[in-house]
Amino acid sequence: MTTPSRLPEPYGPSSGANLADILERVLDKGIVIAGDIRINLLDIELLTVKLRLIVASVDKAKEMGIDWWESDPALSSRARRDELARENAELRHRLAQLETGYAEEEAP
Repeated sequence: MTTPSRLPEPYGPSSGANLADILERVLDKGIVIAGDIRINLLDIELLTVKLRLIVASVDKAKEMGIDWWESDPALSSRARRDELARENAELRHRLAQLETGYAEEEAP
């Protein structure tokens, strides 16, 4: 009776590269994928799509100066609170201006 043979490992038995190792390396170094898609008809540009994809860890992204998620209210509760506080201050200022305007109209 014969036993089925195992398929050879793609990186060899000694390399030990697995998905977790590859993902750790990509996140540590970061990877950028960029491309443009253009659709032309008779030399008239109908559509242009610019694709930019960055895969990196949060620490690596911050090293590169990318931190947009910290100021996006949809992604950060601190940014949401800051936006609400700014909006509240603006509304209070506008209300004070309106009340001052009404007070001046009523005074003889």
